[in-house]
Amino acid sequence: MGIKATEMKKGMVLSVDGNPCLVVDYQHVKLGKGGAVLQTKLKNIVDGTITTKRIRSEETLEQVFMDKQPYEYLYSSGDEHVFMHKENYEQITLGGDLFVDGTKYCKPNTDVELHFFDGKPLTVVLPNSVELEVTDTPPAIKGATATNQYKKATLETGAEVMVPPFVDPGEMIRVDTRSGEYLERVKK
Repeated sequence: MGIKATEMKKGMVLSVDGNPCLVVDYQHVKLGKGGAVLQTKLKNIVDGTITTKRIRSEETLEQVFMDKQPYEYLYSSGDEHVFMHKENYEQITLGGDLFVDGTKYCKPNTDVELHFFDGKPLTVVLPNSVELEVTDTPPAIKGATATNQYKKATLETGAEVMVPPFVDPGEMIRVDTRSGEYLERVKK
C-alpha cells in the first residue's frame, strides 16, 4: 500500500530503493525556493545499516507489513530486555538497540507490541501512554500560579519529565511515550 512521505511516522517500515527500512527519525525541512522534503534516518532491516536520505514530500512510498505480536515487558538485565508472549508465554530477549526509548517509560509487566519481519524481531511498540509514579521533584514555588510554569520530575523508571507545579513525589501521572510529555495526574 502506498503512502505519502508526509504520512511517515517513526517505527514504520517502508520500502526505500527496494530495501525494507525502519524509520528511525525524520524531520520536515522547507528548502528555499524548492519544495519541502523530509530528512530521514533509516535503518535497513536486512543488513542493519543506518543511512540518511532526503525524500520529497510529494513522493509515494510503499509500506512493508509486519507480523505484530502481543508481548509483556518483564525486566532488563544490563543492555538486554526480556519479554514474554501474552498467548503462549514464550520468553524472548532483545538487545538495547530495539528498545531504546522503552527503558525510560516501561516498568515490569507493561504490555507492548513486538513487530517481526521474516521471523526476526524488529521493533518494540510501546502503549501511547503509561502511568508512572513521581519519585522526586522540587517543591512548588509559592505564588507561581502561571499555567505554563513547569518543573522537572524524576519518575520511578529514572526518566525525567516536565510537570505542573502541583505534582508532588508519590503521585501517579500519565506520560505520553511518543513525546515524553506529561498528560495528566492519575486518580487512585
